[in-house]
Amino acid sequence: MLDLSHLESESAMKVAILSGSVYGTAEEVARHAEQLLKNAGLDAQYLPRASLEQLLAFDPEALLTVTATTGMGELPDNLLPLYSELRDRLPNWRGRPGAILALGDSSYDQFCGGGELMRELYLELGLREVVEMERVDASETVSPERDAEPWLARFAEALKA
Repeated sequence: MLDLSHLESESAMKVAILSGSVYGTAEEVARHAEQLLKNAGLDAQYLPRASLEQLLAFDPEALLTVTATTGMGELPDNLLPLYSELRDRLPNWRGRPGAILALGDSSYDQFCGGGELMRELYLELGLREVVEMERVDASETVSPERDAEPWLARFAEALKA
């Protein structure tokens, strides 16, 4: 596992980690991201299948979404309820940092379309993308958790800057 302990600081920023998963890969990547961000000194919480109320109760200072893509470039079913609630209620998160880790397969036309949908929602919510969306291609990796580590390190560094 990548060592991010050199990024630790006094105050731990609260980071909510959401996931949209079809076969469980995005959930595994989200759990791995939670551990890496905690090792970096952040108060990271993976909130699987969170409702908007649960997310608001956690009151994140930053947001990370790890999502797969399904169908014709859509979000997985387990993320759709929260996505819809966020679009309907639009909490004021203007200026808060966020990032998206999109999982997909480049052999499909809508490569990482779920990530693009979340990226649009982040803009609507006023979230500030602190690192550009990462696209992990299933046709080129056997370990998306490991392949995402350098990007997650950049995300942690951006949150601590």
